[in-house]
Amino acid sequence: MVEKRVQPLARDAMAYVLAGGRGSRLKELTDRRAKPAVYFGGKTRIIDFALSNALNSGIRRIGVATQYKAHSLIRHMQRGWNFFRPERNESFDILPASQRVSETQWYEGTADAVYQNIDIIEDYGVEYMVILAGDHVYKMDYEYMLQQHVDSGADVTIGCLEVPRMEAVGFGVMHVDSTDRIIDFVEKPADPPAIPDKPDFALASMGIYVFHTKFLIDALRRDAADPNSSKDFGKDIIPHIVKNGKAVAHRFAQSCVRSDFEHEPYWRDVGTIDAYWQANIDLTAVVPELDIYDKSWPIWTYAEISPPAKFVHDDEDRRGSATSSVVAGDCIISGATLNKSLLFTGVRANSYSKLEGAVVLPSVKIGRHAQLRDVVIDHGVVIPEGLIVGEDPVLDAKRFRRSEGGICLITQPMIDKLGL
Repeated sequence: MVEKRVQPLARDAMAYVLAGGRGSRLKELTDRRAKPAVYFGGKTRIIDFALSNALNSGIRRIGVATQYKAHSLIRHMQRGWNFFRPERNESFDILPASQRVSETQWYEGTADAVYQNIDIIEDYGVEYMVILAGDHVYKMDYEYMLQQHVDSGADVTIGCLEVPRMEAVGFGVMHVDSTDRIIDFVEKPADPPAIPDKPDFALASMGIYVFHTKFLIDALRRDAADPNSSKDFGKDIIPHIVKNGKAVAHRFAQSCVRSDFEHEPYWRDVGTIDAYWQANIDLTAVVPELDIYDKSWPIWTYAEISPPAKFVHDDEDRRGSATSSVVAGDCIISGATLNKSLLFTGVRANSYSKLEGAVVLPSVKIGRHAQLRDVVIDHGVVIPEGLIVGEDPVLDAKRFRRSEGGICLITQPMIDKLGL
């Protein structure tokens, strides 16, 4: 890892977070909220990772473009990210699609979501733009990526993951030369190009881009004038620069933030029910792959004022207990048994209930004698007494959303249909 400059480039950069997507593969979890607003890790939302990375990297100007069902996302940011002060040259702008270009035009693509707010970007007069996706879980110091961008003289620098070559078929893949200059960009290739120094691996795009601001604005205006463009970074802006300019890959391992307990670079797209469940359950391990307890790189969020968690009853068959589990504040484990589960704020687990491999979102009430295994329970769901999930796959699939990996997503409308 290279040494940082004395004067951080992040202080002259703006982070622009693209947070307008639904995330349809999360099914009913995104019926009421955008994917970046989905809860994660016991008390945070997915978007908090990109925002925290920007803040911890030293970036003090942040914009967030929202579109799909943005109310809960906007409310979360208003509550948890309202500490930026303009008198300190700080700003935090929430930028909903608001027909600023025409009365009929919403954001038509990721590039258009930036293009429509060019005037706001120009007003800040920043030298660099860091374009981020708001729906991934990772810890990264963007200062290193900014430094590589300046040192290489690139028109665009693209954050990339090293992934096993044949696992890259679902990504946009960078074909690079020996200097990591991108010579081709291939979307979801059947035969991904290998990294020259690691032939068994490929470089997959993380959806993170660094530009000089003036170059980006010129590129966005050129793209907006093209009637054949889909107004998208991955489909239009980046391929054009690869062909006509200088695009350079930045390897995530060079800027990934790791505590002493994290051995491998950690990045997750929690875009399916199985991936979402697994990433949350992974946090219950003795030494999880993602260290959310690292005080040197905190994950900022809206910190609710809540009482501590409580465990009550100590009878042989009615003991409030939790093993290998993460339990947030304001939870009451009243004679219930938890194992390898993650509970968000305000959950009530009542007597004789058993949870195994459960990801339970805020304000859920679990009735007595319920037995729940390998589930994701949406916000505010009331689980009826005696409900059993995780033992009969056929019955589970009729009642709930059962994933390919056998995880059941439970929402209140699904419970209401049971008539219990």
